[in-house]
Amino acid sequence: MLKITKFGGSSVANATQFKKVKGIVQSDSARRYVVVSAPGKQNSEDNKITDLLYLLDAHRQYHVDASNVFEIIRKRFTDIKKELGLTMNIEAELDQFYANMYRMTQAEIVSRGEYFCAKMMAEYLGYDFVDAKKIIRFGANREVDMEATREALQDACSRHDHFVFPGFYGTLPNGQIQLFSRGGGDITGAILARCLEADVYENWTDVSGFLMADPRIVKNPKEISYITYSELRELSYMGASVLHEEAIFPVKEANIPIHILNTNAPQDKGTIIQERTKYKSPYAITGIAGKKGFTSIYVYKKHISNEIGFIRKALSIFEKYNVSIEHIPSGIDSFSVVVQEQDIQDVMYEIVADIKKELKCDSVKVENDLALISTVGKNMSSKPGTCGKLFGALGANDINIRMIAQGSDEINITVGVKRDDFHKTIQVIYDTFVGKEEE
Repeated sequence: MLKITKFGGSSVANATQFKKVKGIVQSDSARRYVVVSAPGKQNSEDNKITDLLYLLDAHRQYHVDASNVFEIIRKRFTDIKKELGLTMNIEAELDQFYANMYRMTQAEIVSRGEYFCAKMMAEYLGYDFVDAKKIIRFGANREVDMEATREALQDACSRHDHFVFPGFYGTLPNGQIQLFSRGGGDITGAILARCLEADVYENWTDVSGFLMADPRIVKNPKEISYITYSELRELSYMGASVLHEEAIFPVKEANIPIHILNTNAPQDKGTIIQERTKYKSPYAITGIAGKKGFTSIYVYKKHISNEIGFIRKALSIFEKYNVSIEHIPSGIDSFSVVVQEQDIQDVMYEIVADIKKELKCDSVKVENDLALISTVGKNMSSKPGTCGKLFGALGANDINIRMIAQGSDEINITVGVKRDDFHKTIQVIYDTFVGKEEE
């Protein structure tokens, strides 16, 4: 059994969290390879080390004194060292980093949060330290070269029985540091799991996996025990984010399960993400997620269906103004284009004018203040009447559906409602398919 074990920023925020990590790692001999993020916030008033490093770089770029920012960073690391009784000379390494900062790229500066955290964690666990700079290889196109990375990683494993590995970065062919997008430590862990053919990829964070709905809206929603990669992608896109969505792809084809676990409550079962599983959920749905802040542009013209390329012409107008499309519900003589309000607010009148001019349509209407709610579940397609049950429940609760869209794989149904009905809609869907909480 081999587990790749990744700890997020909240799991390494201070010495207390380091101690929790050590207890978790030592409780299972399969946890031989550990990936860590940079220390996150200790409380709501605190700052993430990565944010501070970006701020440090901004001071460097504009030739502003950065010593006050550096001292905050330095104190965070030295406080951890002192409380844990570590022997490494982190002070000297940090001071050297600051002295050399003006010769570094932004990526190298920002990557030092993971780098220093991993070195400290390695000493604390009694593991070796392996630098991601020597292992994670990006090609000239800035995409990970999986074959080169696999070879380097397998070589490292042959020389190190146990190691701690910094997430979030690797190197380009010219030797420069290359970062993943924010939260990319999750991707690092997934790459290690794939290259080493791990049995499971554990991702430790500050929540016990995914919930079936937002607990700020639904009181005590049930936990999701198992979820497929496809279902996760749908929910994550609508805002239910616990894991960096790009972390899915390295492990999906190999069907390596991702286990989301809580560092602060390691006894909780968490959520297992796996595309092919024998687990059968007792519910027709897996989860509900939504976002506010959408606009719908309704276009009507008689006999649209007879005009070849009509919708393509309409979409080219949105492309012209660099506006991304969310959904395109359509009828025989009409269709709607749903976009995020923030993407269109500065070019709304220009887009509507272009649609009227170029498409010579009979009517164009704009509706703002929409919210989209996705009901997701692989079981829905095999349960007749799911759509009717959903729409019937919303109608019975006086919720007016402004838009309906369903994915071709039938694992999600998205409805558009007025912003004011957002919370009510999620609550009604949850009560309909999962049940009301017993008083």
